[in-house]
Amino acid sequence: MSVLIVTSVGELVVDLHTDLCPRTTDNFLKLCQTKYYNGCLFHNVQKDFLAQTGDPTGTGRGGGSAYKLPYGDQSRFFNDEIRPDHPELTHSKKGTVSMASAGNASQFYITLRDNVEYLDGQHTVFGTVTEGLDTLMKINEAYVDHEGRPFKDIRIKHTYVLDPPHLADLAPETSPVGRKPKDEVAEERLEDTWVPLDEKLDPVQLEEMIRSKEARSNAAILESIGDIPDAQVKPPENVLFVCNLNRVTQDEDLYTVFSRFGTVASAQVIRDCKTGDSLCYAFVEFEAKKACERAFNEMNNCLIDDRRIRVDFSQSVSKMWGKFRQGIQNAKKDGCFKSDAPHLRARNCDQGSEKQDRQDTTGRRKIQKLDVWRSEPPYKCDLDSKGMHDDQTTYGNPSYSRHNDRGYSKRHCRSRDQELISMTGVTKNDDCRKGGRHKKDERCHKRSRET
Repeated sequence: MSVLIVTSVGELVVDLHTDLCPRTTDNFLKLCQTKYYNGCLFHNVQKDFLAQTGDPTGTGRGGGSAYKLPYGDQSRFFNDEIRPDHPELTHSKKGTVSMASAGNASQFYITLRDNVEYLDGQHTVFGTVTEGLDTLMKINEAYVDHEGRPFKDIRIKHTYVLDPPHLADLAPETSPVGRKPKDEVAEERLEDTWVPLDEKLDPVQLEEMIRSKEARSNAAILESIGDIPDAQVKPPENVLFVCNLNRVTQDEDLYTVFSRFGTVASAQVIRDCKTGDSLCYAFVEFEAKKACERAFNEMNNCLIDDRRIRVDFSQSVSKMWGKFRQGIQNAKKDGCFKSDAPHLRARNCDQGSEKQDRQDTTGRRKIQKLDVWRSEPPYKCDLDSKGMHDDQTTYGNPSYSRHNDRGYSKRHCRSRDQELISMTGVTKNDDCRKGGRHKKDERCHKRSRET
């Protein structure tokens, strides 16, 4: 009697010793016929020693015999059929199939080399691999972890019993659907259908894919450390990077030289933020991409102010920092090329926003001053000028709060208007209000002297 075992790396044909080990072979045939082994992992592979499988959980601690199905858990194991005195039931040849556990259940192993006689008398030998030694070689060469589990899963796909007349009634109508047993709890690894990229792609495509992955990973690193605004950002295609410039070369010179190729949107020589000296490199932006390409082809190694310049397409995305920093509402706002350093970026790219913030802060401070001035109690002389005295109006009287809200006189209304005008940009200051206060003080002293 023979069994065909189809694995994810090849096929194995096992001849069974049905006459010498009837109970063990009967258990193995029934498990194969019921598709019990379909999807089981080779969970323990020890190079040049053995390969173990037959556990639906994939851990090496599960599985049960075929007698467990009709008789329950008490029949999970059955007695050994060890016969070390018989020459066919020894571990002398490569491909020997034996039961893995001391109490026989469902797990079994296949030896991967000859002369493993020290296992004789410890496990029941019930078969031998007669075809598929190349499959055993592939299993033996698998990369495994410290516990012997292959990093790439090796599974039993199907088991077929050859000429099984007395086991035909045990076979299910269809093979189990799915590649994994429902009881498997082993850690997930690379699936048995996984194929390395070097076996699926040619060298050119593989090299291109590797470069693309490296570029994405490098972009993510640059984004995390703050060198670029976003990992998906791309440098502009209409900007040239010009280096090896003479220190006397100005923006207007570059504008004049490069305008022969097309309309130049901007030409900026990068300078030191403190001294203003040229750093001998610049960025030239064109309105059209084709003009930028023509300038790249013709201007490299040209002579400008007695210096041989170098021209290349710009890889800088510093001009886009403004769009990412200002938010979606200001996404159309252009940045600048001078933001290639953190101290320059904060000074230049956010210059417009900082100026607006300063204006807003100044306006808020003026409004706060105006609110404080309005909330101050009126001078007594103001109340006297209106003909109102302490016996008529007090700070707790509602009429006083009404005067405080509406203003004391037309002169006070004019002074408040002057404060509002000064906030809108007219060249006036708070001295108007202070001058009005001084005049009020003078009138109060004059009345007191007359009284």
